[in-house]
Amino acid sequence: MRETGPAFRIVFRFGGCECPAWFPERTFLAGKIFFNFGQSSIDCVVRRLSEEAATLEMESGLGVPERFQLRLAGRETLTCRVIWRSDRQAGVAFEQPGSVERPAGEERERSSDALMRGQTLALRAALDHVPTGIVLLDSHLRARLINRSFRQMWRLPDEVADSNPSILTLLHHGRDTGAYEVPDPDLDALVAERVRVIEAGDPTPIDLRRTNGDVVRVQVTPLPDGGRMLTYTPVTDIVRTSDELKLLRDALENVQDGVLLLDSDLRATFMNRRMRRFWEVSEDEAASRPTYSSLVRRLHRASAPNLPTNELAKFPARRVEEVKAGDHVRDLQTPDGRRIRAHCTTMSNGGRMLTYVDITDLTQKAAMLETLATTDPLTGLHNRRHFLDSLDAEWSRFQRYYRSVSVLMLDIDHFKSVNDRYGHAVGDAAIKAVAAACLDGKRKSDIVGRLGGEEFAVLLPETSLSRARTVADRIRKRVMSAQIVADRIQFGVTVSIGIAEATVSMSGIDALMGAADHALYQAKAEGRNRCIAWAPPPPASKAAE
Repeated sequence: MRETGPAFRIVFRFGGCECPAWFPERTFLAGKIFFNFGQSSIDCVVRRLSEEAATLEMESGLGVPERFQLRLAGRETLTCRVIWRSDRQAGVAFEQPGSVERPAGEERERSSDALMRGQTLALRAALDHVPTGIVLLDSHLRARLINRSFRQMWRLPDEVADSNPSILTLLHHGRDTGAYEVPDPDLDALVAERVRVIEAGDPTPIDLRRTNGDVVRVQVTPLPDGGRMLTYTPVTDIVRTSDELKLLRDALENVQDGVLLLDSDLRATFMNRRMRRFWEVSEDEAASRPTYSSLVRRLHRASAPNLPTNELAKFPARRVEEVKAGDHVRDLQTPDGRRIRAHCTTMSNGGRMLTYVDITDLTQKAAMLETLATTDPLTGLHNRRHFLDSLDAEWSRFQRYYRSVSVLMLDIDHFKSVNDRYGHAVGDAAIKAVAAACLDGKRKSDIVGRLGGEEFAVLLPETSLSRARTVADRIRKRVMSAQIVADRIQFGVTVSIGIAEATVSMSGIDALMGAADHALYQAKAEGRNRCIAWAPPPPASKAAE
């Protein structure tokens, strides 16, 4: 066999006749396999052909016998012996008719050579069927073998692949066909860097992105003879999933809420920037996968809102148990007064996802709205609605436990004259002065409300009528002694107060408020600036007497 350019000259000898033919090393010749004395045949294609062997491809290699006759189109029949076989291919050696018996040593040598060639053909066939692109380079970095997957992956023509191209030629092929997802000015630098890595035999995998969206993982393996094996593994799905995960992590890293991912052992697998800042954890500490227990026990931890100081030490253990239990929502409070809403969600892997949302502004606004809804804007006292709600709650306790409850009704004496004489601004000052006197004269448990205009009320829980009279008289005296200054006018006011204690005969809070109001009008009628207690009317029999 003599190499002449890209083809080989093959000489077949049959009965003393030489039949020369020219074939490339890789062929697509049609052939037919005959056996069983010519009664059976199988169509095949000759993929590789040399002087003494060939690789045949057929629909199935199962029915091919160990010896058979091979007929190529337009040529004489060859006697073949199977050296190796796979599902769809077989490597065969040619047996020439009329050959003389050779010495045993020479025969063993030829058998060894045939076996080696058969194994080489088997290796080539196997490499052609793997999905990984493979290039075997010699010590001069020229391709000795390029498998089918690489040719298809990079659309490399067979005439180029079979010409023992250099690695530079292969890389330039990728560059010239626009296969690399790299800007044109950077292509030559990419090629030069790839050559450097291959020459150095650096086995570090590199993910190469192609313009069609595919990703190929390239790895260099040094060979004992000084050559290199290059593997090109498609990893598009893996890298795409990795890219999606990175995109998700980047998004979570920059959200305004704190995000903490825990595994089934409650160890932190991810902690975004907001959460690291909350726990005062560095990136290195977060990467060490700290336990959730260690996080909640840190010095600057969050606890339940308004938790007593003696309960703080017990809270971390309770919090860990809450997270172990699964889905829930809890409000937390930091030492500096911020309010955090923590959502815990159970993950499919048995872990937990915790999100921390700073709701300080919301709670402050909610508190402000509640204040506006329950507070009289002029005096800062409870408004009529909130006062009546408080009285209703106390009435329920009175009915259930029969605990005393009393109410005071106050009205500023001659308030219309103050408004008419000095104007509404001075009138407002008088109202605020009376409100201050009520707050100053009440007890800690008492609730003061402004019912409207110049009318006030005081709720006295668990208070009998006699004790209520004491509180009422104290408030009356505080109002009478107060000196009001407004618009350079100094004056004073008095109040009349009606007192009533709840009785079992009353139908509800309206009856109690009505009794106190009745006593108030009685105080007005008796000369004002006094306190009058309501007394139930005598029974009908007593009244008749």
